[in-house]
Amino acid sequence: MKKIVIMLVVALAAVSVAVTAAFAQGSANKDFCVLLPDSKSSIRWETQDRPSLVKAFNAAKVSYVITNADNDAQKQKTQADQCLANGAKVVILAPLDSGSGLAIEKAAAAKGAKVIEYDRQVNGSKGVVYVSFDGAKVGVLQGNGVVAGLKKNGKYSQKPVVAELNGGQTDPNAFLFKSGYDSILKPLYKKGVFVKGPDQFTPGWDNQKARLIFDQMLAKTSNKIDAVAAANDGLANAVVTALKAKKLKPIPLSGQDATGPGVQNIISGWQTMTVWKDTRLLAAKAAAFAIALSKGQTPKTNTVVKNGSAKQAAYIYPPVAITKANFRQLFNGYLKKSEVCVGVYAKYCVKPA
Repeated sequence: MKKIVIMLVVALAAVSVAVTAAFAQGSANKDFCVLLPDSKSSIRWETQDRPSLVKAFNAAKVSYVITNADNDAQKQKTQADQCLANGAKVVILAPLDSGSGLAIEKAAAAKGAKVIEYDRQVNGSKGVVYVSFDGAKVGVLQGNGVVAGLKKNGKYSQKPVVAELNGGQTDPNAFLFKSGYDSILKPLYKKGVFVKGPDQFTPGWDNQKARLIFDQMLAKTSNKIDAVAAANDGLANAVVTALKAKKLKPIPLSGQDATGPGVQNIISGWQTMTVWKDTRLLAAKAAAFAIALSKGQTPKTNTVVKNGSAKQAAYIYPPVAITKANFRQLFNGYLKKSEVCVGVYAKYCVKPA
């Protein structure tokens, strides 16, 4: 497993280098610019979002450039400035934080370009439209997953200690997810059904920092943590590796993004659930909106969301809970069975007779 993780990190680093080089060499005169945040918070940005956006723009036969900021807000601002200098009409922005996101949006407005906020909202937004999934609902599914796991293993009635490993504080989505699982867990804390354990945000959604944080949580509680509401699969895997290192048993554990490693943890019994956000839908909608905006058209949204004291037009998709019972639906083109059901995990993919 360690070898696979190392290979994955190396592969993602190679992608990032290749992307940066491609951007530097061929970014001139692109009508559309996509600014992805990183490849550390989740592998989905490069393994799911990028190819889906490429497919959508190629099908429309338009010029575009896609960059990744590698978790560097200043780098993302520089990438945005380069896009705008090269004549981008529409920027699809997945910001690292609201401050730098707002700076990018102001720069775009000064150039007459439109901004679509992609899966991450910018506080005080100047974005024309926000396309995402229901963040609070994501958290509700995660909270329900933790509760279901505790009922299944018999710990629900034993005052289990539940920890919360949240996302990055600079990402508004982290607070949406937390609000969702807290809506499920807080009433149970208040009633004394569950005991509230350590509750901490993870700087920059960094999985390595998450491992250190969870190690500290275990030390603080003398390993007495019975379940974890983890905000995504990367953070959940940090929990899994910590538990394995201490030779502790699996505990109810949530996740998000339906990543290959996350699904492997689920089918092998180390993670209870993940939340699937079909980014193919999101990418196709964002590309369609970008093309419409470039033609002076108004995209047809399906709701309005709050942005501070203001309201923002949005297109929001519902998320889906994935467990060991229904993980195979991901093999509809979202994940490859050959990448999940491989090696020691192959046996978990065999359907019972």
